[in-house]
Amino acid sequence: MSATHFYQPKDGHGLAHDPFNAIIAPRPIGWISTQSAQGVLNLAPYSFFNALNYTPPIIGFSSVGDKDSLNNARETGEFCWNLVSKHLVDAMNETSRPLSAEISEFSASGLGTASSQVVAVPRVKESLVSMECKVTDITQLKTAEGERVNSWFIMGEVVGVHIDTSLIEDGVYKTLKGKPVMRGGGAGDYFSISENNYFELRRPDAK
Repeated sequence: MSATHFYQPKDGHGLAHDPFNAIIAPRPIGWISTQSAQGVLNLAPYSFFNALNYTPPIIGFSSVGDKDSLNNARETGEFCWNLVSKHLVDAMNETSRPLSAEISEFSASGLGTASSQVVAVPRVKESLVSMECKVTDITQLKTAEGERVNSWFIMGEVVGVHIDTSLIEDGVYKTLKGKPVMRGGGAGDYFSISENNYFELRRPDAK
């Protein structure tokens, strides 16, 4: 039987690097565009992001710290999610650069904007898929003892979806064609997917 490394996070992990976000990986990237009440655009990648519900579709991302995306979502009640495909990784990484709230990451990274249909927040023009969202809830996270931590979970109902038609075949969205990039652990670990890693597994019928 192999040995097990056990630790309680409150006491430290005892390793060279915290393994938590490397274990929960790879994760979809929440490339979130928002707009302040004054009209300043913001674009930032979040590694704590995922889909939360089917009907209605709800997605959510977690902001570690009181950041512009959180503040803008609070002020306007809107945000957009934009797919990070492999050809956009350098631009995505550029939008992670710390900038003052008065400077738009769209301008700093050279990315274009595309108008949304339902919300006022623009999308990333170069992104192959975008989702327009209306905020449903913003929750400050808490410990098991009820102590509030410096992180907020922002959830939004998807009210509009834009898909590049090159990703649709016979009415089916092809995940591989979007070449999604996902976040791993460490200082800069990322993953992509390929046909070699694909397999199909159907859910079993009830007995």
